[in-house]
Amino acid sequence: MKEHRNQFSVEKMCQVLQVSASSYYYWLQHPVSLREKKEQELVAQIKEVYQQSKCRYGSPRIAVELREQGIRASRPRVARIMQKHRIQSIVRKKYRVQTTDSSHAYTVAENHLSRDVQAVRPAEKWVSDLTYIRTKEGWLYLTVVVLDLADRKVVGWALSETMEAETTTVAAFRMAVRNRPLFHSLLFHSDRGVQYACSAFREQLEGKPVLQSMSRKGNCWDNAVAESFFSGDESRNGVPPSICHQTASPAGRV
Repeated sequence: MKEHRNQFSVEKMCQVLQVSASSYYYWLQHPVSLREKKEQELVAQIKEVYQQSKCRYGSPRIAVELREQGIRASRPRVARIMQKHRIQSIVRKKYRVQTTDSSHAYTVAENHLSRDVQAVRPAEKWVSDLTYIRTKEGWLYLTVVVLDLADRKVVGWALSETMEAETTTVAAFRMAVRNRPLFHSLLFHSDRGVQYACSAFREQLEGKPVLQSMSRKGNCWDNAVAESFFSGDESRNGVPPSICHQTASPAGRV
C-alpha cells in the first residue's frame, strides 16, 4: 500500500485489501522493529521444519534441526513461538495388532492347566499362543504350539498373512500332531481367542484324547509359558527351547 499510494487512494486500497485505514496509518507510525522481523523470520523457519516433519516434530527436535541449519534458536524460544502461533506436534498412537479376540459367542473351556506347568512325558501338556511380525510387505502372524516343560520343544507352528483359524491354530495343531502323535491323553492350553474357541479348531480335537483348557479372562499368567516364548524368556535353566524336525510349514513357507 505504501508503494502504491501515489497511484491509488489509501481508502480504495484498504477497501480492496479489507484492511482498516486506521491500521494502515498506525503501521506507518509504528514500523516493525528489527527484533520483530527476526522473530517473523524464525516463525517461517519453524513452520518450514514443522511441515517437513509432517507435523510430527515438537520444539526439541525443531530446535535441533534449526541448529543443524546454522540457525541460532534455543529450545525454550522455539517452544514459546510455537505456543504463540499455535504450532503443535501431532502425536500418532503406535499401531498395535490385536491377536487375541475373546469377544465371541463360542464356548470357553475351563482352565484345567491351573498353572501346573510340570509334565512328566512328551505330548502330555501343550500350550499355544499367537503373535505378529512386522515386515516390509505387511504383518505376518505366527502361531506356535509348545510342548510344555517335558522338553520345551516347538512341535507345531504356522506362519500366515491372516488371523483365520485355518491358517493359524488349525495349521499349527496339525503339524504338532504329525510331529508328536498322541498315544495318550493331552492337555491343550491357550488363551480365549476366537482362533482356539471356534468350530474349525475344535473339530481338530474331536476323536483325539485331547482336553482343551483356556486361561481365565484377562489373566496373562495362566498362559505365561507360551507368552514368554515370544518375549525371549522361554528358557529353562538357561537352555532355550528347540524345534522338532519338520519338512515345511503348513502354509508352504520356510
